[in-house]
Amino acid sequence: MKISDIIAALESVAPLGLQEGYDNAGLQIGNADAECSGALLCVDITPAVIEEAREKGCNLVISHHPLFFKGVKQLIGSTIQQEAAIAAIKNDIAVYSAHTNLDNAPLGVNRVFAELIGLTDIAPLVSHPTVADAGSGSVGILPGGIHATDLVSRVKSVCGSPVTRCTAPPSRRLNRIALCGGSGGSFITDAIAAGADAYITSDVRYHDFVDYASKIFIVDIGHYESEKCTKEIFYHIVREIFPNFALYYSEKEKNPINYL
Repeated sequence: MKISDIIAALESVAPLGLQEGYDNAGLQIGNADAECSGALLCVDITPAVIEEAREKGCNLVISHHPLFFKGVKQLIGSTIQQEAAIAAIKNDIAVYSAHTNLDNAPLGVNRVFAELIGLTDIAPLVSHPTVADAGSGSVGILPGGIHATDLVSRVKSVCGSPVTRCTAPPSRRLNRIALCGGSGGSFITDAIAAGADAYITSDVRYHDFVDYASKIFIVDIGHYESEKCTKEIFYHIVREIFPNFALYYSEKEKNPINYL
C-alpha cells in the first residue's frame, strides 16, 4: 500500500480541518505516493526515532507533535528538529503528524483520555463550531463520584505519571470531571463554566493555581503523560483498516522530562 493510504486512514478519524490555526499537522516530509514498508509511532520526532524507523525497515514515522511548527529557513542540523529532518530525508523516511486535529477529533485524544479515566456522558469541553462531537478537551461524569486523592491516584496510574501538581484537594466527592490532553491551561475557565468539579491537564501556570484554586480542583500531569495515548490511537486506526500492516511503537522515544 502507499503512504497516502495510511494518511487517508488517519485523516478519516482526524481530518486536517480540525486542527487549530497555529498548528502544522499533516505530511511533513516525504512522498505520499511511495509504497509504505511500515510505520513507527511516536509522540515526538527525534534523530533517534528516525534511526529506529530505519532499523525496523519503516519508511513512515507517525507522530503526534509536528516536526515543524514554524517556517524553516535552513536545514543545517543546528536543532534536534533539523537533525531529524536531515536524517529522514537521507533515509527516504516520510514523516506525518496528527496534532490538534487528533486532539479535537470526536474519537481523538480527549475522548480516549476521558474513557481511560472512566468518564461517562462524555462531550467536548469547548465544542467545534461546525463539526458535531468535535472540539477541545472533554467533560463527563465519573459514576458514583470520587475523592480527590483517589482521582489523582487514578490519573497517575492511567497516564504513567509519577507525580502531579494539584490545588488543595477538596473533601467532597468529585463527580463532573473535565480534562484536556497537552497544554490545556487556557481552558480552565471553560471547565469551571461547564460545572466541572476537577480539571485534568498539563503545563498549568503558577498564577492559574493561585487564581482558580477556590473554584475547581486542578490536576496537572506531565505533557508527555497526557498525550502518550496517541500512539495507541494511531495503532488502532491503522490496524482496523490494514490488519496485516507493519506497525511499531517507538522503543527509543522517552519522556524528555525526568523526575528526581
